[in-house]
Amino acid sequence: MVGIVIVSHSQKLAEGVQALVHQMVQGAVSLALAAGIDDPENPFGTDVMQVYQAIESVYSEDGVLILMDLGSAVLSAEMALEFLPEERRHPVRLCEAPLVEGAIAAAVTAAFGANIEQVIREARGALAAKASQLSGINPSESVGALVSTPTSAQSQVIHLTVRNQMGLHARPAAKFVATASQFQSEITLQNITSSSGSVNAKSINQVVTLVIRQGNEIAIAASGADAQAALAALQQLVEDNFGESVADVRGAETPLPEQPQFPISNSQFSGIPASAGIAIGNIAIYQPTVLNVQQQQADNPEAEWQQLQTAIEQTRHQIQTLRHQISATAGKAQAAIFDAHLLCLEDPFVIDRTRQLIFDRNFSAAAAWKTVIDETVAAYEALPDSYLQARAADVFDVGQRVMRSLTGTVPASINLPEPGILVATDLTPSETAQLDPGKVLGICTVAGGATSHSGILARSLGIPAVVGVGAELLRLENGTLIAFDGETGEVWVQPDDNQLRELQAKRNRQQTQQQALQSAAQQPAITHDGHQIKVMANILTIQEAKIAVNTGAEGVGLLRSEFLYFDRVSVPTEEEQREAYEAIASILSPHPLIIRTLDIGGDKPLPYLDLPPEANPFLGWRGIRYLLDSPDLLKTQLRAILRASHKHPIKVMFPMVASVREIRAAKEILAAAKTELRSLGMSFDEAMEVGIMVEVPAAVTMADKLAAEVDFFSIGTNDLSQYVMASDRTNPKVATLADAFEPAVLRMIQQTVTAAHHAGIWVGVCGELASSELATPILVGLGVDEFSMNSPAISTVKAAISKLRMDEAEAIASAVLQLDSAKEVREYIVGQLKT
Repeated sequence: MVGIVIVSHSQKLAEGVQALVHQMVQGAVSLALAAGIDDPENPFGTDVMQVYQAIESVYSEDGVLILMDLGSAVLSAEMALEFLPEERRHPVRLCEAPLVEGAIAAAVTAAFGANIEQVIREARGALAAKASQLSGINPSESVGALVSTPTSAQSQVIHLTVRNQMGLHARPAAKFVATASQFQSEITLQNITSSSGSVNAKSINQVVTLVIRQGNEIAIAASGADAQAALAALQQLVEDNFGESVADVRGAETPLPEQPQFPISNSQFSGIPASAGIAIGNIAIYQPTVLNVQQQQADNPEAEWQQLQTAIEQTRHQIQTLRHQISATAGKAQAAIFDAHLLCLEDPFVIDRTRQLIFDRNFSAAAAWKTVIDETVAAYEALPDSYLQARAADVFDVGQRVMRSLTGTVPASINLPEPGILVATDLTPSETAQLDPGKVLGICTVAGGATSHSGILARSLGIPAVVGVGAELLRLENGTLIAFDGETGEVWVQPDDNQLRELQAKRNRQQTQQQALQSAAQQPAITHDGHQIKVMANILTIQEAKIAVNTGAEGVGLLRSEFLYFDRVSVPTEEEQREAYEAIASILSPHPLIIRTLDIGGDKPLPYLDLPPEANPFLGWRGIRYLLDSPDLLKTQLRAILRASHKHPIKVMFPMVASVREIRAAKEILAAAKTELRSLGMSFDEAMEVGIMVEVPAAVTMADKLAAEVDFFSIGTNDLSQYVMASDRTNPKVATLADAFEPAVLRMIQQTVTAAHHAGIWVGVCGELASSELATPILVGLGVDEFSMNSPAISTVKAAISKLRMDEAEAIASAVLQLDSAKEVREYIVGQLKT
């Protein structure tokens, strides 16, 4: 069963939520609190370790849902996830749902055995009922397009009158859903009095959106083997007034506050602060092209449907790539924004409605898709709650991506010719995620809110932003000087000298503080007794290389070269690859760049390479295995890497090496590439270092032999964990076994380091374990020479290294190798850190 964690600044608030949940489900769901801090004078706050312990206390392979109130609660939850290995993080999900309503909806849904996705969906939709009730509109008109469920013609139907004082408010609705969920039959509920559509009776959100009040007539329909029993149970529940007295009165919910109205003058605007910071510069107005199609008919529905499926798959791949980029640049919590985009691609209403238009009304794929996306966006925009309205931008973003794939349109990029302030009606999350902070000094939009995903991404990228400014902003001329304060939402058009001096002074103070933080991160990672550890970055793109340098990376320990092969229809040329590698290496100079050769396979396919689907791609044709069977592909990449090494310190490493014969075969192709370049008179680093990824147990057991063939090892703990523990990390049933903190995995790391050092070569770790502050003393104690991680973790890991002594780290490493489980390892490290 899914567990739930409540993270709040207030212990009393969290306890109140816990009490409400208990009333709903009577203790049927595991729920833990992480609230307040141990400071009698200032008890409000959140504690990372408290959140981590709460997660562990309710951890389940079925998943853990974390709901937070605001501010540092979100940060604490994000940091707590870092204490979990990547494989155990997968079922632990941070959710932006409202704390009180979300917790109740999630608990009710979890109580009847729903999976984590269903629980999250219910939590996220928890405000829909309140929004519909307070707006005074028919819920079927506002959100019905999102939630309607058809009633089968073969259903048995009963009509009842709700008699309890407050109707189906939260507790009775929870009882209704819990009762319905005990049966296998499909069950729907309709509010006859308000002429609503039928909804799924097993969805707490859909049931509450019907706003069923005392005296309303309802229709319950059921179809299936146990339909009669289901209707009898529900009838008994309604006739018993859900266990309440008819006169039982509950307090009504308080309406959500409206967005404040901001005064506007001729020279000054005000908006909603979305990302802190002072921005001063000339404006560049961005007006994106919105794809539109005619409502054209098509002669071949099957072909149109297949075209749509292809476009959706291409879009899914684009979003996954973008998600990975944001994870590296801004962190996993911000990247999770795009999980919602992926879910939108799979939304059954959107897919089924589009299919209906294609097959029943002969719409073209593009026309059908646009129609459904427009309907869905309109349904969100009609909701009175600003948070839910903001989700319309996400749906629109996904819709436009699919439209571009359907129409073959290349997305326009936002490239400012010189640094300035970007002004737009609005920005989608995808557009925001790909902005260059070096060129975009600030963002000012007419639409949007502080809770919009674009605002969240702007904060993570460090770009000041004010949203919700008046439309007059768009009437300004390109190049007009403006300034704004991302903390207050104030915007000045052509500010006078006094205003500029005040803003510049504030910006200088902020930059001084930021530079101090960056300066600390730029220092080398040296233990308390003088032992230096290299701290590098894992990156995917040129933009990530810039961020890596700014966050204190001493080079790149893993460039995932797959980025050059994504979002294309053919293999990149040697020249294209060389230019990209040189561009990244020049950003990092004089620090080194380690390029991993193309790592693809059944689990990471490229459409134009026609990789066959495999029953178990992790044990299949991937990594070095695929490259050795595609020597021309590998040689082209190696020639590009060699040519880039002429001016920069570049190294190459091969993925998923399991035997000596594989690395020797790869080195033969490398030697052939060198011979060809020499014959053409092209320069390269003759002594370029060659390494391998240690990801499979065979490489560990043969480490002494492999060390004689290469210049370094880089341990990929993500794959090594799953292979050592024989557990597919993408399978939620066994993913928790693939834990890099398992003593078996740590012993593999020790064995690899020992063999490498005996042979005189160095060892790095580039898996998720390297970014874990809990793992830092273990890896240092095992003798790892280099850590490589996602950029956001660099400053934390450097700080952790600086607090260690080598003898202490070695003692910790020695101790954890004797423990029995990953859980014991974590508990031991937590105990050591506290002391």
